[in-house]
Amino acid sequence: MRIYLDMCCLKRPFDDQSQPRIRLESEAVLALLASPTAEFIRSPALLLENDRNPLRWRAARVRSWLEAGPPVELPETAMSARIGEFFALGFKNFDSFHLASAELAGCDAFCTTDDRLLATARRQVSSIQVRVLNPVDLAREIMP
Repeated sequence: MRIYLDMCCLKRPFDDQSQPRIRLESEAVLALLASPTAEFIRSPALLLENDRNPLRWRAARVRSWLEAGPPVELPETAMSARIGEFFALGFKNFDSFHLASAELAGCDAFCTTDDRLLATARRQVSSIQVRVLNPVDLAREIMP
């Protein structure tokens, strides 16, 4: 299964773990990263956003996760067009970049912990060619 974890997911294990939701999402992300049935996609969007992280140690850890996944070559013209379509549907800049990357890479699932992104994806489900869900939901589906 090809999976795209957006930067919210990849940063979740570094958030304050005293909140049950954050702890559960963190555990789901880490379990997905360790799953032998998951193939994680490393996109230019993830690399760019991670490079903007001011906390270098966090960026280095996330980079190590990203480097474990295969790099994908995405057609620039199709990428630009799809980003524009997502933006027109109400997705934010980086969210549009991530969603377009996941679609063009042929991902089966796009995971995020961003409630606004999840809500927008639910409203626009007929316009999206990849399933958008919280990592806890995906972990429940694919973990034994």
